[in-house]
Formats: sequence, C-alpha cells, structure tokens
Amino acid sequence: MGLHTLRLAAVPMTFSAFTSRLFLKPLPPKTLQTLTLVSRHVRPGKPFLVRAFSASAAVQGIPPTQASDSSAARPQWKASIDFKWIRDNKEAVEINIKNRNSNADLGGVIELYENMVNLQKEVEGIREERNNVAKKMKGKLEPSERERLVEEGKSLKESLVTLEEDLVKLQDELQQVARSIPNMTHPDVPIGGEDSSAIRKEVGSPREFTFPIKDHLQLGKDLDLIDFDSASEVSGSKFFYLKNEAVLLEMALLNWTLSEVMKKGFTPLTTPEIVRSSIVEKCGFQPRGDNTQVYSIDGTDQCLIGTAEIPVGGIHMDSILLESALPLKYIAFSHCFRTEAGAAGAATKGLYRVHQFSKAEMFILCRPEDSETFHHELIQIEEDLFTSLGLHFKTLDMATADLGAPAYRKFDIEAWMPGLGRYGEISSASNCTDYQSRRLGIRYRPSEPLQTGSKKGKASLPATKFVHTLNATACAVPRMMVCLLENYQQEDGSVVIPEPLRPFMGGIGLIKPKLR
Repeated sequence: MGLHTLRLAAVPMTFSAFTSRLFLKPLPPKTLQTLTLVSRHVRPGKPFLVRAFSASAAVQGIPPTQASDSSAARPQWKASIDFKWIRDNKEAVEINIKNRNSNADLGGVIELYENMVNLQKEVEGIREERNNVAKKMKGKLEPSERERLVEEGKSLKESLVTLEEDLVKLQDELQQVARSIPNMTHPDVPIGGEDSSAIRKEVGSPREFTFPIKDHLQLGKDLDLIDFDSASEVSGSKFFYLKNEAVLLEMALLNWTLSEVMKKGFTPLTTPEIVRSSIVEKCGFQPRGDNTQVYSIDGTDQCLIGTAEIPVGGIHMDSILLESALPLKYIAFSHCFRTEAGAAGAATKGLYRVHQFSKAEMFILCRPEDSETFHHELIQIEEDLFTSLGLHFKTLDMATADLGAPAYRKFDIEAWMPGLGRYGEISSASNCTDYQSRRLGIRYRPSEPLQTGSKKGKASLPATKFVHTLNATACAVPRMMVCLLENYQQEDGSVVIPEPLRPFMGGIGLIKPKLR
C-alpha cells in the first residue's frame, strides 16, 4: 500500500467527510456576480480567485543559470515593496534592522529610491516635451520650423531611450538591495538574542525516572527502530532508516496530526517537493550562498523544499482572492530537505537535526486585521497537540535577533528531551504579515459596494489589498520521535505509545525489545 493511501485510510472519517473538507463549498450567486465584474478569466476549479498579471509580481523568466553575471542583470521577479514608506519611516526601519541583527543596507535602499524618483521625474518631463513637439507639428508650419521640430523630436526620443534604460537598471538594483530588508517587528517582541526570548507558557513538568535513562539513539538501536549506520553508507551523515514500529509511528503521527488539524477547518494538501528558486526567494529564504540551508539542483532554477510553507505559499501566487474566500487554511504534508550547514556536535546528534524528514505544516492566508488572531490560533493548536501527547514543553515569544526575515512575530515550542538532557525545538508559528504576499503577488478584493464613477456612471471595484500569511509546524516527525521515545521509555527497555496514536498504529500500545 502506498504512502498516500495508507495515510488517508488511517484517518478516522468517511470518504464523503474527507472530500467535504478538501474542497471549498460553492460561492453564493451574489459573490459569483461580483467575481464576473472582477474578471471573466476565472481559473478552472477555483471560483474564488482570479490570476493577476501585474508587472510588479510577474516572473521575468530568466533562470539563474542563464542570467548574466553582471550586476545590471534583470532580476527574475519584482516585489511590491513600499519604498516610500521605508523612506518616510527611516528611523523605525533602521532600529528594526539593528534589533534583528540584519545586514540590510538601508542607506543604499533610500539613496537608490530617491535617485529612481528623480530619474522618473526626468523621464516624465522629456515625455511631456515630446508630446508638446508632436502637438506643434500638427499645425501648419514653415519647412524650416518643421525640420527643427523633427530634429528636436529625434533628440528627445534618443534621450528618452537612454533614460528609460537607466531607469530600468536602477529599479532592478533597488529591488536587489531592498530584498534584504527584514519585515517589521511586533512591538511586544523581546529585543535581543535567543536568550532574551520570553516564556509565554509552560505545560507539565519533566518526568522523574527511577532507572538509568537512554537517549533515542540507544533506544532506536536496542529496539531495532532506527539505522543510522547503513544510511550513512548509502547517503551520508545525517540520514537514517526507520524500521519496524518506527515506520508505523511516523505514519501514526502524521495521520493523527492531519485528522486533528482538519477538525479546525484546514484543507489537507500534499505538495511538490521541488520548486523554482524564485519561489524560495519570494518566501524569504536564500536558495544559494555559503550558509544556505537549501539544496539547489545544478543546471536548473529549481531547489528541494526545506518546508511545505514554500510550495503552499506558491499556490496562490499572482492571484486576487475574494474577501469572502478568506481565510484559506491548509495543512500540508511533505518531505523536507535541509543542508544543515554548520550544524555539528552533541546538541544535533541522532534524529534531532537531519537532512531529510517528514513534516505536516499549517499555512493560513487571511485579511491583515485577522492575522494576529490566527497567529494565536496556530500556537494554540500546536500546544493542544503536544499536550494531548503528554509532553512537557514551554512556548517562547522569540526575540528580535532570532526572527527570520519574513517573521513579524514568532512563537517557538521547546519540549523536554530527557535522553538528550535538554529542551529542543519541536515547532514554531510565525506571522509574516504581508512580507511574503508582496513578493508572491497575493492580494484580495475587499467585499465593499461597487463605487459609481462621476464621469460616465461606471461602477468601479474596490482596490485590492495584500493578504497576510502565517505558518506553523504541526508535526516534525524526527523531533517528535525523539520526544516520544525518550519520554515514554520503560525500565525493561520498552517504549509506551501515547493513547491518541494507538488507533493509528493498529492498536499497538507498546514497543518491546526484539527477541534475539
């Protein structure tokens, strides 16, 4: 039985119930009428959006392998960054960059933006002069005057072509420099490094053992669950084979997580695990560079995903959603691939930090005014899941220097791992506000009454706005296995399976040592 078949078959619900969650319910007639006014080019199977072909969001179509090495090479895509807002709020942006320990070049961005504005004004001035020359030539003129105007028009045209080329280069350079500016930060986020992160919540207490405990590596070996040695020979370090009950445990964790999160109104997805480099960049990750965590495919513009957040974010790229369709809530299963550059030492041993793993990721697209509410909903779902499994954990409001570029605010959950003798991160939940949607080109049309124009009485649609995006880890399998094996080990070497997972493991409640 294939992985997808097994995963769906283990979810305790009828097929009709599953499909009702998978597909969005039809839109009411009034909404469909409004959509017709928005566009007649509706994507098949997705009545709640239209595809937007805006130059600011469209991919330019130049793969990195074909692009020139020149600094003036055209970027693959353009983000709808509010440069004027950055300039007008220079001090706040500068403080934010410092607090986040970012190397963004704010001075360079502002200088390039002001140069671009001045050059745009110059271009517009020459265009106006050309129009004036064209108007003069429509009248009756002396041959000498007409010849003079023709020469003037040619000169203006040549100047305009040169300036327009300079403007394009300047706009492209501004895009490249501005992409390094991180998202702004929620005012309640602690300032400083990881040690400055604040505890939001603590659940349970560390289990007290009356016998010498083992870490998950020893348990995996003794119970014949994990094989690192063979995987190292086949694939290299930080790869592993799961065996016997560990395979069932992985499936159980994913199936149980999917079934629980779907109860909260999330649509299940499986995603592509290879994406274009531009999508990785638009989501705020660096696909190339010395310290990248992304595996790039040589000779292509493609990468392996490090999280399902990337392909899920790309589903609605360059789209205009209807407000009535929001929020869109997804729970996506995928395999994830990370280089883990620079990761070494006892703190990363075993399953804690690996190159390939399975994960279920939550992703939400919503109205800006709702994103903070959904951020708390995501972290509550995570806390409920881990509480149901009987884990001892703490939720942290991560400090500014520990936020990735897209995150406005991030909550991490760290669970107690007794075999490793420390807390380890098992999930995070981030509110990225409009940082990703401005790069991915995802907007929505507010459900406001049509405005009647003053000139011809034509109805006009309300202006579009950028959605907010959020992501959260529902289950990262390897680290969940670390927690379960180490916390539920018994004196005789066996491991108890938490009650919620047993129906998804065929009723197995105990992993026992194998007879040799």
